[in-house]
Order: sequence, then structure tokens, then C-alpha cells
Amino acid sequence: MTSNNLYADVILPLAVKGSFTYRLPPETGTEISPGMLVSVPFGKKKIYTAVIYKVYQNKPSGYEIKNIVSVLDAKPVVNDLQIKLWEWISEYYMCTLGEICNAALPSGLKLESETRIIPQRLPDQEEPLEEPEKYVLDFLRRTDGMNIKQLQKVYQDRNVMPLLKIMMDKGLLSIEEKFRKKIPAKKLIMVRLSEIWNNAERIDELFHKLTRSGAKKRLLSVYLELAGESNGKTGEGIQKNVLLRKAETGNAVFNEMMEQEIFAISEKETPLSEITLSKIPDHESKQPVNLNDAQQLAFQAIVKNFLNHDVVLLHGVTSSGKTEIYIHLIRETINKGKQVLYLLPEIALTAQMINRLRLVFGKKVAVYHSKYSDRERLETWKDLLQDCDQKDRRVNIILGARSSIFLPFMNLGLIIVDEEHENSYKQFDPAPRYHARDTAIILAGLHGAKVVLGTATPSLESYHNSTTGKYGLVELPDRYLDMKMPEILVVNTREARRRKAMYSHFSAVLADHITRALQNHNQVILFQNRRGFSSYLQCQDCGYIPLCRRCDVSLTYHKNNNRLKCHYCGYSEAVPMKCPVCKSEHILMKGFGTEKVEEEIALLFPGANAGRLDLDTTRTRKSYEHILDAFDRKELDILVGTQMVSKGLDFDNVKVVGIMNADTMLNYPDFRAYERSFQLMAQVSGRAGRKKERGLVIIQTTYDTHPVIDAVVKNDYHALYANQADERRKFNYPPFSRLISVTLKHRDRELLDEAAEKLARNLKRHLGDRVVGPEYPLVPRKHNYHMKNMLIKIEKGNMLQEAKAFVSEEIRALLRSGPFKSIQVIPDVDPY
Repeated sequence: MTSNNLYADVILPLAVKGSFTYRLPPETGTEISPGMLVSVPFGKKKIYTAVIYKVYQNKPSGYEIKNIVSVLDAKPVVNDLQIKLWEWISEYYMCTLGEICNAALPSGLKLESETRIIPQRLPDQEEPLEEPEKYVLDFLRRTDGMNIKQLQKVYQDRNVMPLLKIMMDKGLLSIEEKFRKKIPAKKLIMVRLSEIWNNAERIDELFHKLTRSGAKKRLLSVYLELAGESNGKTGEGIQKNVLLRKAETGNAVFNEMMEQEIFAISEKETPLSEITLSKIPDHESKQPVNLNDAQQLAFQAIVKNFLNHDVVLLHGVTSSGKTEIYIHLIRETINKGKQVLYLLPEIALTAQMINRLRLVFGKKVAVYHSKYSDRERLETWKDLLQDCDQKDRRVNIILGARSSIFLPFMNLGLIIVDEEHENSYKQFDPAPRYHARDTAIILAGLHGAKVVLGTATPSLESYHNSTTGKYGLVELPDRYLDMKMPEILVVNTREARRRKAMYSHFSAVLADHITRALQNHNQVILFQNRRGFSSYLQCQDCGYIPLCRRCDVSLTYHKNNNRLKCHYCGYSEAVPMKCPVCKSEHILMKGFGTEKVEEEIALLFPGANAGRLDLDTTRTRKSYEHILDAFDRKELDILVGTQMVSKGLDFDNVKVVGIMNADTMLNYPDFRAYERSFQLMAQVSGRAGRKKERGLVIIQTTYDTHPVIDAVVKNDYHALYANQADERRKFNYPPFSRLISVTLKHRDRELLDEAAEKLARNLKRHLGDRVVGPEYPLVPRKHNYHMKNMLIKIEKGNMLQEAKAFVSEEIRALLRSGPFKSIQVIPDVDPY
């Protein structure tokens, strides 16, 4: 629509209910449509980027309408199907469109007046800059960046945001992200010959000059070989790390040649995705591996199921070859001219999976998750927006974590949800608190696409849906190439301690098998689902335990920095030398985490190289890749980790897997504890013996006759499902009901109690005994906020919609009442 008396409802990336109406001034002469970005004033002085939701010509009445400041894009950056998905998420998960908008859009699309703009270094600018661009760039370089509000005053133009948007598209500017660690764009060091040596005669002279230095001559020869320097033209240059690796030369020789002005260097700023893709050919570089008979039958069964079901559950044991089936399904889908979304629950898994996919599909694969920089995610977003034929489209396959469901797919044909049982697919904080698996099914429905849910240990909900005919079901009961499932030994640690057959936290059985594996040059994975060194400290005389000052939880000891740390709010303090209560020096460490296991490995197996994979060692994308690559290259003999090591990792040489303490999982007070214990133990067991010889798993527990342990040993998912389904049906838990949790938070505990009791009374008036609580959670205070929870069990069917509407209205009524306006009330649908 043209801008003659047009009005637009826009979605602001804020946690505010509904949309807001603005007028498009006729003088702009711009066409607008839903999904386009505009800058709008909101509040007294702030300007935000908003997404156009609806466009119409009839002027609304009853309130003053502000003007749109500027239109930022010539085409929509959010398509119609995305907006429909946002509407579904908002309605189903009881959140606002603004919260979804904020989660969905990369930061580069969400400029606001407080956003800090940073200039980028561009040593070799290809195109000349316009005068306004030069002015802004020079000013920002002198001031080292400023926010948009400040820049508008300097530029003296209220429409500065379109200029900033253009400059960001050119890579001249970036934004500073305030709420997470910034991952800078990758800067490559490019090497080329200095100008004084830039012709054939001078190169001959240079070789003669370097006669006495074999290392320098070799480095120069390798450079000329890589750069094709027979005619002396240097071009862009060669990556420094590639040059030194190829020449098998260190920095010392290179630095000497720099001092002699033989080489010159420059920086090239390039996204990691582009660096990786530069090594991959444009065409398919390798045919997929041929499927064996069992895989081929499963592949055909999935295709057949797609005739009657939009969703198929692929239940295959660990190492049954599910990934190869996915690859064949992907190839079939993109050959039809459609796109594929491949969801993974853990960012760590993308490092291995991207290599497997790019071997077959080359540059058609892109990665999208939160560990990538905003610039890289923005480039992927723009690639998917390209309106072009399949043969010209840069990206056909997206490999990503849960946030990739928000990307602007144009022609989605298949979604693969790998390890569909993982609770990592659930977003907890902040809103929108969506489940990526369930949202992906809705996304596929909007596109008319199909969904494959793959796992060795299905969630009870998915398996229930497959048994009732809602989903198709395909099973792979055997491992690839008939490899045997690992042998599983259960060690009763209580009995082992009685017989003095425990070496700290290692049973004699586990220690013996680790020793044998290391002697045979095999690798070991040890699973302990608790990070840190020890769970807590305790005074032996008075019982004092150091607690967090902001949360009601004990502090965990981390030996690497010798501090006590809260895993909820990050508070830390020094380790006390004496008990602050009774002054006793008898302070002991209780419990153990991955740090403790890593230390004990050094004592028990002194010749072994050990690595640790947990939240403390994987703060960045590179750290994930470094640890996993080192283990894959056999530079590490033993890998210790939390649940990260259980999620689909594929290593050829792992012989032994040790589960250090199964009791903590089995005893967790949650209705899903047995289901998740089975899933974790079965998944981590599946890392053993995947390729060469049968693996061995050792489970340490005091409950050696527990039915969940028995199901893991027998690899009997069906027994676990039958047992848990009966219990869930009896107590009205999913998959036989829907859950809504309501959490109330406030700094004043008494006010919180009063509000929680009032809300519970009002809810029970209509919902009766479907409402459980209010109760304090396991950790009743976090970040200085006290909390109370209620759980609402709703029968499946239309009752859910009615219940959500009633809960929303009661929450609004509570917050309208005077004393409770400051209470935070957080509804969460399908919370576990």
C-alpha cells in the first residue's frame, strides 16, 4: 500500500501486550506492508525498531496517533507465515507478541535509541562512501561509539535510523550487545609480499638474499606456491595460519621476515561461516553413504508414513544410523526445491554435525544459534529472505538450536528434530517460554512440511502420540552393521565401600576397566551430572554450610579459581579458612562434581590426558569445538562431563563409559525424574562401542535393583514407558493432561504469600482441585526474589483454551489490585 493516509499496527520488541497504532506520513511516499521494519517513537523520548503487523486506511478513534519516524526496509524482513507462527506462540504459551519479536529478530534488526553503535575497521573499502556515511563514521571513530539518541543530536536529523541501517548492511557499523558476551566477527590476518618485492626479478633477488636461511626460503616458496606468484601478483594475500601450517614454520621466522619488510599484513573481517564455507565446494562434494537393509526399510517406512501423517517418530537405538537416514531425507527434500530445518538440542552437537552435512551438501548448509555473533546470524537471516530460484539460493539447509525456528523460511519442506526428548528444546527464561519441538510441528504445518522426530529414548508424550496414531512410528532396534549394544555393569557403591573397594569416587571395577582401556589405547567418557569441585562445604563441629546471599541455596566449591559460587545468580565468595560461626577449622567438602572427577583422574591415572565438558569450560563456541576436536583426534584419553556428553556425540574409539553417580538423577523430586534418568543413562551409554568393538558401561549407584537401572541394563524402553504411563495416568500428568505452572516472585516474602494465596483461591473457584499449591519451590529464593509456584492440571481438549483465558484474567485482576501491582506473575504452559 502507498502512504496516502495509511495507519499501521506495529509490534514492538518489548514485553507489552498487544500492538500499537502509528500513522505513516504521506510525504514519505513509501509503500509499506506487514513484516517491514519501521522506527517509531515510544514513551517520552525513546525510538524503537518495530515490525509492521497490519496496515489499513481507516483512522482509529479515541486516542492520539503518533507518526512513524521512518521506514527502514524496502521489503518485509518478516514473512506472513512467521507472523502466523508468532500469533500461535503468543496464544498457546501465554506471552506477548513483543516478547516473541524480541526473541526472534537478530539484534542487528532491533535498533533503539539506547542502542550503542560501534564503527567497524575496514582497511580495504571496496566502494566509496557517501558524505553522510563518512561524517557518521569519522565521528564514531573519534568517540569510540555512542548510542542512537546521542547520534541524532549530533547529526541533527530525526531520520538517522535509515542511514544507520544502510551502514550496518554495508558492514560499516555494528551494535554493542549489552546482555550477553559479545562474540566478535572473525578477523583473518592476510599475508602478501611487500610492494618492493612485487615483481619476478626482485623475487629472484629475494631468494638469493635468503640463501643462508632455509626456513625463510621454505616459507617464501610455500607462499608463492599458495598464492600462484609466478607473475609476482600478490592479490588479496594468504591467510597467515594457513601459510605457517603449510610451511611447518613458527611465528619467529615469520616475524623476522616482517622486520625485513619481505611480507606485509592486513586484517580481513569475515564471519566464521564464510571462512568455513570457503573450504567447501559449491556442488555436492560427496554422495551420501548407501543405506543398509535396516536403514533402507526405515527410510521407506518414513516416506510411506508421510502419506498419512505429518509427523513421524523415528525410534532407533543409539548408533543405529539415524543420521544417514536424515541425510537421505534431506537430499530428497532439497531435490524437490524445498528447504530443510535440522534442529539439535545442544550447540556442542553442531560442530560434529555440520561437518557431516557439508561433506554431502557443501555450501547449502548454514548454522544458526546463539553462540554465533549477531552479524553472522543477520547474514543467515538475509540469505533466507532472498527471493530467488532454488538453484541460485545460497542456503537450503539450516542446522541450528531452538532459536532457528524463528528464521524466515520461504519454502520449508522438512524439519528434523534430533534427540527430540531433550528438555534443552524448552525455553525457560525469559519469555517466550516455548518448546522448540512442539513449535516446529506448528511451523511445519504452516508450510505444509513434514517432521521427523528422532531419538533412541523418546519422550513419553511423543511415544504416546505414536501409539495412538497421531504420529507415525518407525523403529530401528539394532545398531548399524550389527554392532552389539554395550555391556552394562552395575556397581553397588554402598557395598563397594563396605568392602573397601572404592578409590574416592571410583569403584575398583570402574578403575580397573579404565586402566585396561587406556592400555589398549581406547578412550573413556565419565558422566557426572554436576559441575564444580564439591557440592558444598560443611563445618564438622556446628554444621554451618555457606549459602548464597541472594538465593536460598548452598554455594558450590570451584577449585580452578578457589572460590565458592552460586549456580543460579553467579554470586561468589572466598573459601573460609575457619567456620564463621564457631571458628572451627574442621570444614569438609561434601559431594563431588566434574572438577573433582578430573582431579582424581590425574591421581589414579597419571599418564592419561583428561578434558572436561561442562558449562564452565564451554562459555564460547570455540571452546566447545576445541574440546570435542581434541577428543576426536585422540589428544584426550578421558572426557569428563555433565549431560553435554550424553547428547548424540559420535566418537569411534570410546570403549568405556562410566556413570559416576546415578542416585542424584533417580532421587530428584520431579514427576519426570525416572523418564529423564533413563534417557540420560541410555544416551551416555550409547557413546560406547559405536564403531570397532563392543563397549562397556559401568553404572555406580546405591540402588542396583531399581527398575529404571534394570530398564537401562536391558535397553528396555517399552518397559519404562509402560510403567511410567500407568503412573502418569493415575495421577493425571502428561501425556494424559496439560500443565500450566504459575510462578509468583517478589522481594517481600509476606506480600508474596498473601498474593499467592489470593490468586490460588480465585483459580480454585473455577478450576477446583486441578490447581495444586501454592508451594515454595526447591530453591525458594533466587536473585533476592522469593518465589511461590502453583501447578494447574488440565484435561486435554477444549478445556485448555478456557483454562488459559481464565488464568490470564485472574492474573490481570490480581495485578490491578493496589498492594499486588509490583508482584511478578509468570505463567508457563508445558513447563517441564
